[in-house]
Amino acid sequence: MPVAMILGTIFYLIGRYTPQLDAFGEWFEPIANESLPVFLFLVLYVTFCKVDFHKMRFEAWHLWVVGIQTLLTVIPVGIILWLVNDDYDKVFWEATLMCIIGPTATASAVVTAKLGGDLASMTAFTLLSNFVAAVEIPFFLPMIESHAELTFIQAFLVILYKVIIVLILPLLLAWLTRRYLPKVQRWVVTHPDLGFYIWAGSLIIVMGTTVKNIFNSNATLSLLLMIALSALVVTLLQFRVGKIIGKYKNGRITAAQALGQKNTSFEIWISYTYLNPVSSVGPGCYILWQNLVNSWELWRDRKMISRSQAIRSSD
Repeated sequence: MPVAMILGTIFYLIGRYTPQLDAFGEWFEPIANESLPVFLFLVLYVTFCKVDFHKMRFEAWHLWVVGIQTLLTVIPVGIILWLVNDDYDKVFWEATLMCIIGPTATASAVVTAKLGGDLASMTAFTLLSNFVAAVEIPFFLPMIESHAELTFIQAFLVILYKVIIVLILPLLLAWLTRRYLPKVQRWVVTHPDLGFYIWAGSLIIVMGTTVKNIFNSNATLSLLLMIALSALVVTLLQFRVGKIIGKYKNGRITAAQALGQKNTSFEIWISYTYLNPVSSVGPGCYILWQNLVNSWELWRDRKMISRSQAIRSSD
């Protein structure tokens, strides 16, 4: 992940400060913009091809997490609609919103398994989270970023169509692949790193786009720092609230990952496609914060295991 993020940043900076590459940059930019949803589609398709839909089960904490996420989503939306009076504050709250409203990351199942959580339950929630995002995003975004040429219903349908293509269609195709093309499904399963490399490719584009949006904006340093701080607060809040929900619903690790780990590549794509492009800095920072949280939790988990093994060996 760090390599992909650094590469995306370096590639953009090279193109920006190398005049000889201006023509190439103008040619490649629309290709990069159009390829990101394709990358997102492929990552989800590969992930869902590995899912055994018969083993999935939905639990009570799933509804609690969905309810809390929806409540957290309504807060910045309400602030934008009724309290914000200038573009500075609006961009800040749009960035905050995008750190909340996105679906759970497909990689959350991997981290959940490593931490000892319930993999089947996490996979089921990932599917549910994608369905919820496919409804909430086209519902809320036209409220806060209206377009003169579109009515609310028209904007809702446009966004809904694109979100369904990226989030829901991969699920349906993966199910059809498992049912009618078992050889293709087995090939995907026997290449466990395929989804990771596709996701890394999308992350290169995501970081390049985020850096471009920062350089091309009129955002002040104070605004960017406030967005980064907001992303940190939202990251810690969502992981913590997820643990609290899971504590009472028998899924502390799993619920924390469900609410805290986001599909940030998707959020960034939505940000620069439908909102002020600077708002993509929010989920761009969220990438860093959520991976720092997960790295710390994995380190702590390994340390506890090592300590337990040392105690048993001494006995």
